[in-house]
Amino acid sequence: MRHAAWAGRRGLSARGTHSTRSHLAPGPAVAARAAAFAPSPQLLASWVGPSGTRAPAAPAAALRALQAALVSSPGPTQPVKMVDREQLVQKARLAEQAERYDDMAAAMKNVTELNEPLSNEERNLLSVAYKNVVGARRSSWRVISSIEQKTSADGNEKKIEMVRAYREKIEKELEAVCQDVLSLLDNYLIKNCSETQYESKVFYLKMKGDYYRYLAEVATGEKRATVVESSEKAYSEAHEISKEHMQPTHPIRLGLALNYSVFYYEIQNAPEQACHLAKTAFDDAIAELDTLNEDSYKDSTLIMQLLRDNLTLWTSDQQDDDGGEGNN
Repeated sequence: MRHAAWAGRRGLSARGTHSTRSHLAPGPAVAARAAAFAPSPQLLASWVGPSGTRAPAAPAAALRALQAALVSSPGPTQPVKMVDREQLVQKARLAEQAERYDDMAAAMKNVTELNEPLSNEERNLLSVAYKNVVGARRSSWRVISSIEQKTSADGNEKKIEMVRAYREKIEKELEAVCQDVLSLLDNYLIKNCSETQYESKVFYLKMKGDYYRYLAEVATGEKRATVVESSEKAYSEAHEISKEHMQPTHPIRLGLALNYSVFYYEIQNAPEQACHLAKTAFDDAIAELDTLNEDSYKDSTLIMQLLRDNLTLWTSDQQDDDGGEGNN
């Protein structure tokens, strides 16, 4: 996991510039708007109340006060104070160093909702933040699920109910985090990718597949079938784009192959497809090691090692299963 050093530089981006117009004298356009909306003495004098009484003529001082109020009030064309993008990114870096991933995720969510493309660093900060936030819930869910299975064997109904309620609480937290990320992906990140931003699109589609996969880990019945289908659709689209437009040694393409193969093995219970996908990705990368970018060498070789480790484990499991069936 990456650990970016928190930069001490502070600055304002174009979107983060603070407006000072509210402290300045109104311009001609604002004054004209006020004049246009200020009621004339004749209009006030001609107004008839519900009881049939006519409003008294307004003193000139009152009219001037009303005009002044309209001038000083913020109109719809005045710029509002924009969120300081750079400050949010700085906060995310700092939160990462402090391992306060909920704060980190909140900051990067705010950056994403500014509806501007993320830089590579911002994209990675978003990914790291939510991966740790959801990872804590996934780990907790596994522990509690294991305890629930053991408790069910004991037959203590009161304890079983308590453990079940706690598992459901963790599930709701996990689902909320996943839906948060999926909403950001659909409403901002994937939607704003241009046709030629292949790297970003693959990165975000991989994230989409990942977070639907996390939902599939805790879902059951029709709900599980729906999220499994959504996960495979996202992974498949990303896989096709990566094969056509990215080098086999690219760390994002390799990371996609790693997670997609895990999806086949753990969620779809399809070990043959998982092994085929992982082996193809590994072999293709080995064949083109000479194209490996120096900047991404460490990331790419690490993912290749993980692919090989999974292949070794999965192949061993298949051999054990085949042996077991032969002995029955």
